[in-house]
Amino acid sequence: MTARLIVTTALCLATAGPALAERHAMAAEGALSYGPRPAYLIGRMEDGPLKQQLSACLGQTPARSAFSIGHRGAPLMFPEHTVESNIAAAQMGAGILECDVTFTADLELVCRHAQNDLHTTTDIVVSDLAEKCTTPFTPAAGDNPASAECRTSDLTLAEFLTLAPKMDAADSAATSPEAYLGGTAPWRTDLYTAGATLMTHADSIALFDSLGADFTPELKSPAVEMPFNGFTQQDYARKLVDEYRAAGIEPSRVWLQSFDLSDILYWIEAEPDFGAQAVYLDDRYEAEDADEGLIDPNDPATFRPTIQELADMGVNHIAPPLWMLVTLDDDGAIVPSAYAEQANAAGLGLITWTLERSGPLGSGGGWYFQSVSDAIDNDGDYFTILGSGPIDFRAEA
Repeated sequence: MTARLIVTTALCLATAGPALAERHAMAAEGALSYGPRPAYLIGRMEDGPLKQQLSACLGQTPARSAFSIGHRGAPLMFPEHTVESNIAAAQMGAGILECDVTFTADLELVCRHAQNDLHTTTDIVVSDLAEKCTTPFTPAAGDNPASAECRTSDLTLAEFLTLAPKMDAADSAATSPEAYLGGTAPWRTDLYTAGATLMTHADSIALFDSLGADFTPELKSPAVEMPFNGFTQQDYARKLVDEYRAAGIEPSRVWLQSFDLSDILYWIEAEPDFGAQAVYLDDRYEAEDADEGLIDPNDPATFRPTIQELADMGVNHIAPPLWMLVTLDDDGAIVPSAYAEQANAAGLGLITWTLERSGPLGSGGGWYFQSVSDAIDNDGDYFTILGSGPIDFRAEA
């Protein structure tokens, strides 16, 4: 049985409008466009059978596919977790869209990559809400970089919705809050930030459903101590599911995610219809606790729990970072890791992160490609890595 590898990428390069309900027709089948990025990447590939095969696909009619998942929407070009970013992802054919879920001071669920990222993803440090931040802005001085920490739990939902989203970045050399808003990487852009729209989790459900896409919400680890004002971790996990149930969404369309194995096992037991597709985000390359140990993806003896033990617990899908699924053989070719092969043998679905978040690959691809950096030397290698090994790759936009 071939495991399904879903590789998250941010290839979406289209523009989009701000309204939740008025512009969804832009993402209809007849309006889909992959944009110039795929053709550019194919052109950068080394000559060979894979390049020839992909070149033959360049004239195909764009189509939406669950092979393609919008990771935070289309965040190379649009502020992440906004209406516009997700419409852009849908326009590029993404069949599954993601809301990273966290909560506000009044326990409402909103879409943010982390509970404590408002200082890099919104204008909060220059807003009237700046003093509500857990750690207000401090300017750079000497060897100390500029800093701030602003959490969704610092604000009510009404306050959160007054913020203006921006590209995820900060200028560590800033001496003023206004300068701190800068720092966007040169391989991204601020061109589409004006008028971008924040979303609640419920907003994302309505938007993604109207776009014809399915859902992969991630229950983000809280930055606050739990329980928070009586709100327990299980309350949090239950509330996420309840919002899909309230919206009438079929469980088969929802791929719940969490780095906390306890969340996955809770959904499997308490919400089995949703738990059957729950995705265990595997960060055992750096994190361990009583139930999970640090692992070497090429040494199955370090896997605790083992891949088969996870399957026996009812886990059907796992999601490590990309570099854990690939390695180099003695000839320097990219091949599946022992981790990927064991998942294959156990019949587990694989979802990985993140294909295109490192910027240009000329220097080896950075953190996401660390296990195969010696074989990575140009942007065309995004497709080279997708075409490696016996694993069935499902790419996400």
